[in-house]
Amino acid sequence: MPTSINRIILLGNLCRDPELRTTSGGTAICNLRLAVNERTKDAGGQWRDQASFFDVTAFGSLAEHCAKYLAKGRQVAIDGRLRWRSWEAKDGSKHEAVEVVAESVQVIGSRETAASTASVTTSTPSSVVPGDDDIPF
Repeated sequence: MPTSINRIILLGNLCRDPELRTTSGGTAICNLRLAVNERTKDAGGQWRDQASFFDVTAFGSLAEHCAKYLAKGRQVAIDGRLRWRSWEAKDGSKHEAVEVVAESVQVIGSRETAASTASVTTSTPSSVVPGDDDIPF
């Protein structure tokens, strides 16, 4: 039987602050928007950044930790899987989107420096290590 693999790893910067909400059943959902740059040379030989944008969704304790420790501009590495969604809006129009479902999120730097790191994962939420700017003393 053939095996399927659905895995994506992204490294980029958050475009906006995380948006946390809770379902009627009590599950936390955090939506993130990630910009990933690709450097290319233009016709004049100048380096240019071309950004690609990804919608990322985290669930449960991972969602809560993302909302607590992440902010616009933070650089993060996301390990997850792709999911295809389709829905019908209230006006009857149909929409489709591919999103990343995060299974772990690694903070690459703090807001001020890239010296400290923090980790947020679905399997070990207690392993979250706040950056220097997150310590309350």
